[in-house]
Amino acid sequence: MKMPKNNVYTVSRLNGEVRQLLEGGLGRIWLNAEISNFAAPGSGHWYLTLKDNFAQIRCAMFKGKNRTVTFKPANGQQVLVKGSISVYEPRGDYQLIIESMLPAGDGLLAQQYEALKMKLAAEGLFAADTKRPLPSKIQKIGVITSATGAAIKDVLHVLARRDSSIEVVIYPTQVQGDTAADNICRAIQLANARLEVDVLLLTRGGGSLEDLWCFNNEELAHEIYNSALPVVSAVGHEVDTTISDYVADVRAPTPSAGAELLSQDAESRAERLAGFIARLKQGWQHYQLKTEQRAQALENRLHRQDPKRKLEQFQQSFDEMQIRLNAAINDKLNRSALMQQNLDHRLNQQSPRHRLTLESKRLDYLSARLNDGIKGKLHDVEMSLKNSAHQLETVSPLATLSRGYSITQDESGKVLLNAQDVHSGDTITTKLLEGELKSTVI
Repeated sequence: MKMPKNNVYTVSRLNGEVRQLLEGGLGRIWLNAEISNFAAPGSGHWYLTLKDNFAQIRCAMFKGKNRTVTFKPANGQQVLVKGSISVYEPRGDYQLIIESMLPAGDGLLAQQYEALKMKLAAEGLFAADTKRPLPSKIQKIGVITSATGAAIKDVLHVLARRDSSIEVVIYPTQVQGDTAADNICRAIQLANARLEVDVLLLTRGGGSLEDLWCFNNEELAHEIYNSALPVVSAVGHEVDTTISDYVADVRAPTPSAGAELLSQDAESRAERLAGFIARLKQGWQHYQLKTEQRAQALENRLHRQDPKRKLEQFQQSFDEMQIRLNAAINDKLNRSALMQQNLDHRLNQQSPRHRLTLESKRLDYLSARLNDGIKGKLHDVEMSLKNSAHQLETVSPLATLSRGYSITQDESGKVLLNAQDVHSGDTITTKLLEGELKSTVI
């Protein structure tokens, strides 16, 4: 069966198209993971692996990006990174190209804040045409805040100063902590169920991002958006901005400013103008957010088509080969050093000096054994000689002579044992212990 020509891929083409699919499908993502296998070759690029308890992914961060990192990454460190999924085509591995890196914890809340803001903006919760206008005549204000905080004191003080006829209904709730968002949602629901006030003022004093985190809750954002009563958000100080500020009908920079906005006096027109300006700012922020989203999408498309990515692929391939070459050289050097040690050891074992030392010790040992053997042999011979001399002395005629005996021989030297063996006139010799006697037989 003949295959269509356009369905026959080369490996390079397949990897290239997979890379485009991954880069175009996911775009930029945030990833919280642990660093391992970190490498920083001389090119200035960083290569690492990010992992959790069950999986891992290879990553690259090129020197144009890693210069902005304010800390030195290390193996085992937990980090939060932002990047895009790509494919390293020469090896066919998919990887993460890191654009920014923060220590885990630092920036995590900010990243969650930005992600939630983008999501709610896409759902239309920040749209200016959904904002409800404030009532022209406000007689009763519902304040959702802590009953003991500084914010309620500031609000009551401003309202008493500007318009003491306005009634205040306090819906006490937590404004900090893990359960605060749920409590605020229930307070909004209670106010909408009673419908006893003209407007709601959601407020608290300033604090850190963690302190104000309950106002960046998705459920609370939907509760504010769905409220039948207009909601004014006056959370934190002027520099603080929360999701509640974006979703509320009007945002006031401080609790006191929120109270001033809702109270009527000679400056009410200016305040209403300030409200319109605030709504205009919210509309502009919404437009700016949409513009940023579109710019981000265009940037992602441009990023996928950027020739720089191909150059980075070549740079990564070069760095990888350099790392492998260094590892191979180190391995070769280690093996050569080990072989050299083995040869030195073998050479030392075969060294003449070593053998001479051994032979010298062996010669000393044999000499000692020879001396011991000679001494033993001489002692044995000496003992045998003494025994033989003793035995010889025992049977020696001289020994017999020493006891008073004598030996008589005829002229031929034959020992005479019988008197009949000699005749008259024969000369005989008698040997004594000392000297001899010659006699003539009569």
